[in-house]
Amino acid sequence: MKRRKFINQSILASLGVFSSCNAAESSEHQNKASTPAEKIIRPLVISTWEHGLQANDRAWEILSKGGKAIDAVEQGVRIVEDDPEITSVGIGGFPDRDGNVTLDACIMDEKGNCGSVSFLQHIKNPISVARKVMDETPHVMLSGEGALQFALANGFKKENLLTANAKKEWEAWKKEAKYKPIINIENHDTIGLLAIDKKGDISGACTTSGLAFKLHGRVGDSPVIGAGLFVDNEIGGATATGMGEAVLKTLGSFLVVELMRQGLSPQEACKEAVMRVVRKQKYKDFQIGFIALNKKGASGAFCIHPGFNFALKSENRKLMIDAESYVS
Repeated sequence: MKRRKFINQSILASLGVFSSCNAAESSEHQNKASTPAEKIIRPLVISTWEHGLQANDRAWEILSKGGKAIDAVEQGVRIVEDDPEITSVGIGGFPDRDGNVTLDACIMDEKGNCGSVSFLQHIKNPISVARKVMDETPHVMLSGEGALQFALANGFKKENLLTANAKKEWEAWKKEAKYKPIINIENHDTIGLLAIDKKGDISGACTTSGLAFKLHGRVGDSPVIGAGLFVDNEIGGATATGMGEAVLKTLGSFLVVELMRQGLSPQEACKEAVMRVVRKQKYKDFQIGFIALNKKGASGAFCIHPGFNFALKSENRKLMIDAESYVS
């Protein structure tokens, strides 16, 4: 009898605990359900540096009409490639130390498709060549003479990219022929642009003429998927600017997206990616900056030194924002 009483009491106690757990879970679920959902912002476009303003405006023309993010990012950065007054992208870009303007670019869509060109000469819109590589070949990257041949075969025009201003600066540089990067001057060599469209799809583009007066044949992070740019449509996208070698050593943009996958905000992810560089590399003489965008349209940025800024545009906002930095 005592044993039977003990078993009955144990069963009742267990049922009581089970009931309490169910009640707690139900209450927690109700609390979560009653919490306002985080606001989703789309469409939205974000890009690096002041030349991002005009890139964003062009991208917004497409996004605001219900266009696809992949088209918006391509057309957005083309505006910068076409501007001869910008000396770090497209036509007008400063040459390497031998006087050759060589261009790098990559693009990535919401399905994980991507295209890239590196060490491309004589074609002012490398981003559109990269788009052709993505859309019409089984490859991801074409380089040098092969990239040029592909561009010409697809109707791109061969032209001289060395403007009078760029040639003048190169000839002045040759008098001493010393190379030392200047933070936020020679290092703002990239237009990286991320967009999320009305459907919630994310794409990105990155294009540059690289560091001024670099060694002939040098390629930085900008055309490398995972370094200069990475997009995962389940999570978000990121792009980098600054000293390409430092970004390559950490696969910075892929790192930012993976950190967001682990639960970090775009701002937190960009900061941690910068800190990876700071902890392992001699960062005092160069700049690195990241921008990121997540699936809900939240954005963030972080850099090593003050001076990096980024442009943001949505339905009710058009902003130029100074990124937070590690060095105050």
